[in-house]
Amino acid sequence: MRRSPAVSGSFYPDRKEDLIRMLEWAFKRAGFEGIPKGVSGNRKIKGIVSPHAGYVYSGPTAAAGYYELSKDGKPEIFFIIGPNHTGIGGRASIPLYEEWETPLGLVSVDLDLSRRLSKEVSGIRLENSPHTMEHSVEVQLPFIQAIFGDIKIVPMIVLDQDEGFSRSIGNAIWRIVKENSIDAIVIASSDMTHYEPDDIARKKDEIALRRIVEMDSEGLFNAIYEHGISMCGPSPVAIAIEFSKLCGVKKGELVRYMTSGEMTGERGSVVGYASVIFRAE
Repeated sequence: MRRSPAVSGSFYPDRKEDLIRMLEWAFKRAGFEGIPKGVSGNRKIKGIVSPHAGYVYSGPTAAAGYYELSKDGKPEIFFIIGPNHTGIGGRASIPLYEEWETPLGLVSVDLDLSRRLSKEVSGIRLENSPHTMEHSVEVQLPFIQAIFGDIKIVPMIVLDQDEGFSRSIGNAIWRIVKENSIDAIVIASSDMTHYEPDDIARKKDEIALRRIVEMDSEGLFNAIYEHGISMCGPSPVAIAIEFSKLCGVKKGELVRYMTSGEMTGERGSVVGYASVIFRAE
């Protein structure tokens, strides 16, 4: 069973050649020469926070984080975790697709790890329907494919944005990869503040990003509630934090932050985007 693209032609181009050109633009706009080629080596990056808006808005921010990963090396498994924007499905949903299609080709899904993770954490369902039109996982894939070629993923979307639930998922992913000696990374797909004036969005996002860089999942959720921060993926970010902490990461690194206003010139209502990496010492 194959998952077809849902947002190609809207969030990113639906033709391979056009998509490659847009990815090249994103990396160049982020200050690099073009799409980097992945290397092999002793990997240290265990988690990434990456935005998931249309590439014309968030592509350069995502490119900055993926550039760091390209220099670090190719993981065996990419756990790609995003928020559930549609409200369909359970607390968290993993699909049973064998392959995930993008204009750059097919991505393999590790169904064995998917099933095991669903058994490890109560509340994770194996179900395809929540993923049919969800974009938060999909938009990460072309960046990874362009850098590393063939990859294997475990895709998940989370509806229940709860700190305790997030912690249990991050812990379970760590147990599974440790017991099976798998070199894995958790990619948390999330945008930051939504539809606030640029100056307010930046102030709110600075508060949230401080907690993320400090790897304080509880503090992140508290800050979101206290300050009304409308980032859409606190749970995926907390999962990446908890997994990375168990892998020995002490502190996150903010690679790039920007708002949609920098791309459109419209500062009255923006969305914030951030790339953060969690690198072991």
